[in-house]
Amino acid sequence: MGCQCNKQNEERTEDELKKESLDGINEQVQNDDNNFNNKNEVFGLNNEEGDNENQKGNQAKLRGSNKGNEEDEEYNERINEERKAKYASYPEKMLEIINKIRDDPPSYADFIENSIKYIIQENDKEDETKMKLIFKKKVKVALTRGEEAFKEAAEKLRNMESLPPLELNREINVPLPETEEEIKDPKFLKEQVKILRETTNIDLFFKDLIKVPEVSALLMVVDDSVKNPGRKRHAILNRNFKYIGINSQFIGKTFVAYFTFSK
Repeated sequence: MGCQCNKQNEERTEDELKKESLDGINEQVQNDDNNFNNKNEVFGLNNEEGDNENQKGNQAKLRGSNKGNEEDEEYNERINEERKAKYASYPEKMLEIINKIRDDPPSYADFIENSIKYIIQENDKEDETKMKLIFKKKVKVALTRGEEAFKEAAEKLRNMESLPPLELNREINVPLPETEEEIKDPKFLKEQVKILRETTNIDLFFKDLIKVPEVSALLMVVDDSVKNPGRKRHAILNRNFKYIGINSQFIGKTFVAYFTFSK
């Protein structure tokens, strides 16, 4: 009987097995959420703050659509200020999470593996014939390799020893841009770091656009990116780094965070 099952599995294509795995994710999420919540109490994905923020944003759009242009501007300005105030503690929250990861990498490896259930498939809007992988919990973020990258990151952390905590150093913070256009311009970050390096010692830097600290930290450690995969994980889990600079804010409607590391 066992031989027949193995033969059937061999005859099924890799795509069919992958599709079956992804099709079962919604059911798995529903069944496993209670167990997963215990681990999330440490690393933060229980809190639905991100979801609530999205709901408020939608409400603001509806409310704003019923007002005149002048009132719209005043209302949107107030909402933006409230949003900035709400996420003012992002650097401290990120530092806390990063240091928890450094303190106990094997525990975070479990957390990464449990987070695989939040990987889903969606139609690619740019090419309807393709599907794309998405991490969906509080926010939606496109992935490149998906489950493979999550498992690879978990395996790397599984055998790591505890690392000393990083210290927040605002002297190595990258200045924030003034416009959303500057956020998108790769030259802006490079130029600012070049200026900083004239007076400080920055070893590594990168940009992140995810406003939810718990999700941001998770995807940095997984680092499922096309260019330089593993670079962000290397920075967060580098024993030689002692200081971290985190400068973040909403610029218009776009959230941006700049990370710098030094010895």
